[in-house]
Parts: sequence; structure tokens; C-alpha cells
Amino acid sequence: MIKKSLTMKKAFIIIILACSNLAIAVAQESDAASTAPVNSNKSLLGYWIIKDGNPIRGAYESGYLIDNQTNVIPTAQTLEFVMHHRFDNMSNGISNLYGIYGSANVRLGLNYSITDWAQIGYGTTKDHKLQDFGLKINLLKQSRNNKSPVDVTYYGNWSIDARDEVYFGEGYQFNNRFAFFNELMVTRQFCSWFTFTLGSSFTHFNQVDSLYEHDKIALHFLGRIKFSPQSAVIFNLDLPLKIDGIKEWREFKEPPKPNFGIGYEVATATHAFQIFVGSATYLVPQYNVMKNQNDFFKSTENIYIGFNITRLWSF
Repeated sequence: MIKKSLTMKKAFIIIILACSNLAIAVAQESDAASTAPVNSNKSLLGYWIIKDGNPIRGAYESGYLIDNQTNVIPTAQTLEFVMHHRFDNMSNGISNLYGIYGSANVRLGLNYSITDWAQIGYGTTKDHKLQDFGLKINLLKQSRNNKSPVDVTYYGNWSIDARDEVYFGEGYQFNNRFAFFNELMVTRQFCSWFTFTLGSSFTHFNQVDSLYEHDKIALHFLGRIKFSPQSAVIFNLDLPLKIDGIKEWREFKEPPKPNFGIGYEVATATHAFQIFVGSATYLVPQYNVMKNQNDFFKSTENIYIGFNITRLWSF
């Protein structure tokens, strides 16, 4: 009987000590949380620069706008599926249903939000069998109190041309397949119905043929004009620049053409659908900047119908 009482007493003491330790751990965690840096701006630099600037909402409805990236990164632990589709050109008119019956280029991608301000992604494209990897970071977000008047966003993309080695000629090395794109974009939502973005990018190809340069700097303009709670007119313009300072020894024979696109967007909380006409078909930004030879305003041979679809899942 005495042994049983002692055993119960020991068990009671163990339970008391365990509860005490749990209470101490919870208190320490609460203290750590209270002293953690505040980042109400939900951006990388929000930890140090704009600590109390809650970001505005709804500048864009999707992370994509026609052929360009936007500032949008879904909330942390969100998976985004995206489909890009470009039909054939419109030159054959109704007989080819303005390109819909012709050949097409398709890209399928998945993006994952690691935090509220950082997203990684992967995509695969039909043309050139491109495999691309992306990184998007919100450096700053436009705040409601206007302490940050604009969004500042970085986007980078690394693509691999997965076609057979024969396409790369003599002296083949695996890194001949690589092409890179880096962009810094500034976005401002001027009012509830108008958002505009200006971006500047640097593109580099490890290997090119005699018709192209290795490097190209471009400007990017895109925007949205919203005319109902779910609908908007969207547009983009990619403008490759001719800069002598980065031009190589040979004369640049086929400079890339500007890419213009305009269309319609409809969106819900988890979906966005965009249909448009544009002049670029490569679906990966460094290829659109360096290799687009379609002049939108020249003829219907240079105009393509396309659409983008995005879908979000939260975890």
C-alpha cells in the first residue's frame, strides 16, 4: 500500500513538472513572437524600410499579364498552375479560323509561394522544348498609407533548351542550352480601375547564331483598365533597345521587333482568364525579347490569338 502511494506521488510530481515546462516553453515562444521583426508591408525590404505600411490589394489579378510578369505573388503556401497558349497567325482569316486551326505553342507551369513576398516556379514549353525556372521577389509593396508609393519587384528566369544536341552545332557544351532573363519592375495602382507597370530587363543567351546578339536590354510597359468587379482591358509592350555599348563586333542583322499585345481579362478569387491578340509566341521572356520578329502593326501574319489561365490552391 505504501509502495502504491509512493508511485502515485511520483506520477503526480512528474505531471506537475511537465506542465510547468510546457508553460515555460509557451511563454518563451510568446516572448520570441512579440520581439520578432514586424513586416506588415509583406515585402523583403519591409523588415527594415516600410515596417508599418500595409500593402494595397488588387493591383493585378494574376502573376501574368499577356507575355509579362506582374507584381502579384499569392499568399505564402499557395500553389499556382498556369497555362499559356498561342495559336497560329491570323493571315489565313476565316479559313483557318484566324489561326485557331493552325499550329500552336503551349507552356504549362507551376509556381509556389514560399513566403508572402517570394515565389519560385517551373515551366515547360512546346517550342524548343524549353524548361524554365523562375524566381519572383516583392522588394517593396505599395502601401495604403503611401509610405511606399509603388511596388518594386524582381523577376528572374533561367531556361534550358532541351532539343537534341544537333541543334547546337560543333563544340557542343551543355551550358550552350542556357538563356537568362532578369527584370526589375515598378508598379503603381493609381486608382481602383487603373494600374501601370514599367520594367527594365537584361537578357543573355550563352549561344546564339550569327543573326543574334548574346545580350539585350529591354523596357516593358503593361497595364490594366478595370471596368467591372471581375473584368478588365489589359495591354503590354516589350521594347528591345539598340545600345551600342553592348553590341558585339558584327553588325546586328535582325534586331528583335517590339512585342505588343492587348486583350480582355476576367478573374475570380482563385482563377484568372486572359484572351488577347499579340505578336510574341515564345512564352518565355528572354526568347520574346531576343528573337521576336513579328511586327504587330505590319500585317495579320504577325498577329496571334492567345490565352492565359491561372488557378490557385492554398495549403
